[in-house]
Formats: sequence, C-alpha cells, structure tokens
Amino acid sequence: MNTKRKLRINGHSHLLPYPEEIPQFMQDKEIFWVDPERKYMLQKDWSRPVTDSSFFLNEKLEWMERYKIDHAVVLNLSQLYGNGLRVEEMKKALRFQNDFNAKVQHNHPSKFTCGFVVHPGFVRGALWEIERCVEELGLQLLCLPTHYMDSIGTWRCIFDEENEPIFEMASKYNLAVEIHPYDGEKFIKLENTAWRFHLIWMLAQCADAYHFLTLNGYADKYPNMRTCFAHGGQLAQINLGRRIQGFDGRPDLFKGKTHPRKSVGHKNIFFDTLVHDTGSLDLVIRNQGSKQVLVGLDDPYPLGEMESAPQSSYPGKILDLALERNVINQDEADKMWEDNVIQWLCGDDDEAKKKLRARITGE
Repeated sequence: MNTKRKLRINGHSHLLPYPEEIPQFMQDKEIFWVDPERKYMLQKDWSRPVTDSSFFLNEKLEWMERYKIDHAVVLNLSQLYGNGLRVEEMKKALRFQNDFNAKVQHNHPSKFTCGFVVHPGFVRGALWEIERCVEELGLQLLCLPTHYMDSIGTWRCIFDEENEPIFEMASKYNLAVEIHPYDGEKFIKLENTAWRFHLIWMLAQCADAYHFLTLNGYADKYPNMRTCFAHGGQLAQINLGRRIQGFDGRPDLFKGKTHPRKSVGHKNIFFDTLVHDTGSLDLVIRNQGSKQVLVGLDDPYPLGEMESAPQSSYPGKILDLALERNVINQDEADKMWEDNVIQWLCGDDDEAKKKLRARITGE
C-alpha cells in the first residue's frame, strides 16, 4: 500500500533580513536594523541579541533540514508593526517587510509561506496594502498585532469594530490571519523588568484579542477569514469559564454581543502549540478540539521550541511529550503538523490545498 509521507509544517516561524538587505533609511530613522556582525537586532533605545544563526535565511534552511521540517509559515517581525511611527515612515517600513517576505516565498516556494502586515490605525491604507500583497505579491497570510496605536495615539484592540473593513477584505480574499502580541510595555504602565511583558503580558494581550473576536462574532460574520492566535492563546484558555460567567452574570455589559460559548471550538479559530507544557496543551485541546490546534515553534526565539540543553528542549518536543502522556494520539499529532496548518492557511478551498501541498512536495 502506497501511503504518502506525513508533512511537518511549522505554523509559527520568524526570519530576519541579513543586515545588508535592510534599507539605509530604516537605520537612519532608527526604525529597525541588524548590526553588520549579526549579533543584535536594533531600534531606537532598544536592542536584542540574535540568539541563533537560524534567524537568517540560509541558516534557517539548514536548521529546517536538520530537524526534518518540510515547510515554515514565516510571520512578520513584531518590531515592524509600525506603532508610533510617522505615517510615511510606517508605510515604507511595512512595505519593506512585506516585499522581503514576498521575495522569500517567491524564491523558496517549497520551504516558506510568508505573511504580510498592515497598520490598522489607517484603515484605508491597510486595505490598499492588503490588495497589493494579495493581488501583486501572491501572499495569503495577514499578520496583525493584538493591539495597535490609532491615529490619535490611543491604544486599541485589533478586533475593534472600526477595523471591520479589514476583516471583510480578509474574508473576501479567503485569508488566514495571525494574531500576535507585542508592544505591551508601551501601554501597560509597569516597569519592564524580569521579561514580564514576554512571559505574562503577551499572553494576556492574546486573551484580550480573543475576548473581542468572540464577543463581536467575527468568526461567523467573516466566514472565509481564519484566525490563529500565537502562543496557544494560552491565558484565553484558562480564562474561558470566567468570561462565560461574566457574560451570563452581567448581561447589561454585553448588549448586542455574542456569547463566548459560541466561538469555543469554532472551525475558523486556531491556536498554535507553543504553550511549553503538556498540561496547557491538554487544556487547549479540551477547550477547542484537536482540529483547531496546529504546530507552531516560534523559532528562532529563545521562547520558541529550539534545541537547548538548559531548557531540555528541541523542535517538536511538546508533541512528543503529549504523545507519551496520551494527551493526543499519533493521528492527531500528524494533523497538527500538516492538515490543521493547511486548513488554517487555505480554509475549505480544496484547490488551494492541492496547490500548497504540491508547492511543498514538488509533485
């Protein structure tokens, strides 16, 4: 019997341009750059060490080969959401990111599906950029932040009703959407210490975005838009009961809103596996169903599933542990690596699924 080999698709990956690929204006304006020695990524008054060589393209391909990862979904860099930039600088920075990702996908179609980013604070411009990225660049994954700064400097949740034209266009184009947290330290008034914004507040940001996606009923209102939450939407899972009780106990606060239960396990809402422990993964699966969970490694960041002796980690470890502890079976694990990622990217478009599989396998 001829059975096809199961694919291993990483649904949450990141890629840095090489220093020489980043336009000079990005460094001149202190928007974003990488030092020539590839040791640090930098912005104005900010730097972060490049902790693994697989931040960069050729090294990423070698890393994928080493860990038998057939394909990776490359998100935009969180540092390039454009919050707080002047409008023209923001447009140029985001266009650079989108053109870079499109080039990566075009040059390595079997290895990468890449996302593009828009700034929701300027809806008309965002719609133009979505159209350009889909129609001209051939991209099908829209990357959005959990929160953004609007044109008058107010921080908003991405699922604010003002952004409905963006979701309408995403549904029109049958887009996958990735929701990823960042910039919490800019609007949560706490000292940035002990990595609290990455370890705690990023997960709260995802929970907040999930709260409003479900309350506004967007999974049904925009049926061809499929949303995936980074990092398993981890705090959204443990918080589900509290939100349901709150909705039922204070209906006066939720007039015209959709009950949280209606979105639980919804076929258009996905979560990645990057939750770091099998107890959390078990909760995601119990809440949402295994079909709504896809592998996301968040490589090459140190909070991703990277090879690490101190963390006793390697890419795919959490699924191996989940199998050992009977949280999932082998069929569910295989689907989280392949079918569920493809379902998020393509939806119910069977032709798009065939094309994607053919692009990956070369068949």
